[in-house]
Amino acid sequence: MKAFRATATAGAALFLLAACAAPSAPQGGAGEPSVRQSTAPTDQQISDAYLYLLGRVLILRQQRLDFERDGFQWNHLVHREPGAVAWSNPNLDVAYSEAWVAVDEKTCVRLDMPKVNGRYYTWHMLNGWGETVVNINDRTYPSHPDGGYALCLKGAAVSVPAGLQRVDLPARTLRVLARIELGADPAGAARLQHQFRLTPLGQPKIDTPMQVPAFTNRNLPGAEVFDWADAILSGEPDINAGMAAIRGQVASVAALARSGSSGRARVDQVIRGQGWQALQAQMRNLGTIRNDWVRPSMVGNYGSDYKTRTVANLVGIWANNSAEVTYFGNRGLDGGQAFSQTFPAAALPSKHARYFWSVIAVDAQDFKVIPNPISRFLLNKESPLKYNADGSLTIVYAPTLPSGTPRSNWLPTPAGSRYNLTFRYYGPDAEVANGNAYPPALVRID
Repeated sequence: MKAFRATATAGAALFLLAACAAPSAPQGGAGEPSVRQSTAPTDQQISDAYLYLLGRVLILRQQRLDFERDGFQWNHLVHREPGAVAWSNPNLDVAYSEAWVAVDEKTCVRLDMPKVNGRYYTWHMLNGWGETVVNINDRTYPSHPDGGYALCLKGAAVSVPAGLQRVDLPARTLRVLARIELGADPAGAARLQHQFRLTPLGQPKIDTPMQVPAFTNRNLPGAEVFDWADAILSGEPDINAGMAAIRGQVASVAALARSGSSGRARVDQVIRGQGWQALQAQMRNLGTIRNDWVRPSMVGNYGSDYKTRTVANLVGIWANNSAEVTYFGNRGLDGGQAFSQTFPAAALPSKHARYFWSVIAVDAQDFKVIPNPISRFLLNKESPLKYNADGSLTIVYAPTLPSGTPRSNWLPTPAGSRYNLTFRYYGPDAEVANGNAYPPALVRID
């Protein structure tokens, strides 16, 4: 596995390992009255409006990074080498290709996809709020799993070239992640990856993306997010139902922030207290916890739960939906402690995943892969694991190899700091997908 660049904060995988991501919030804070429309927004309305708006601002930040730092161009694919990504919680089982796609009422974009046999793949598209809107693969398009497609704005009266499968998009600009499973043949995955092609069928009109200042996950913006509120509300539509009330609150809080120094100061104070506390609380309560593993209640498509969507965009941007993958997270582990995890022979991880499974360790602050002496960043179905005599599998997480542990079953951890584990099941079976099966608990090794 190649060394990982440590320059980006965005990610395309699990967001549920985020207990330490938000800025520290002061203790205490304002009360939480019920939300209601009023001339002066309540503290709760300010906090909620901030969490809603922040989700869009995080996408705009990543869009700016993509174009300014990584040299993206509209409707042009960027093929990443296996392992050469710098996201939070990266999926190291796949080769990524990325793009920003732009369409309009008169212009579609042609997509050509190769035939993929025997390995997982998908063409994944998300809108400007971080919602998954399209997956193109053999599961979603069984009668047209590869070949040519016309990516078109929904409702556009355009003539699609013969032989292309039309795919309607709910927005003019969308983010793409194409994933090809590396499997036992990473070179073959790379060859397939480079057969994905985008060709504009004309010249779409592309509005200049809104520019938000650079900021880090540890230094989130405060009241200034409401300086961009009008442009955000009038720009990229939020396709989810039930957003009218919170969008009205955003407009109300934006008016307060513009009303003068005292109004702006109040908005900023509430954000840095109650708003950040609410963000941390959302990170801690993302779903059901069993065996110390948390399974998020939703991922990829969030319905009216804009707070979970904002957490996703903060610490694991571009998450796919539960039809494709089930994620589990184990947070805040002591990197100096050794742990074992044993899967019974009847419940091996491979039995729960149609495509592949993997576990990765990331640091507990920035959610990046952890450098280690043996350059091992994950264990997965391709790892040369040794099974116990009864057919069970024991994985060990430790800073150094414990005595008696097969080296092949060891995932190194960072002595002296905290880390998180992300467990993935791609193509989860019904037990995992329905929340009836969780990874086994970790057991301390003394």
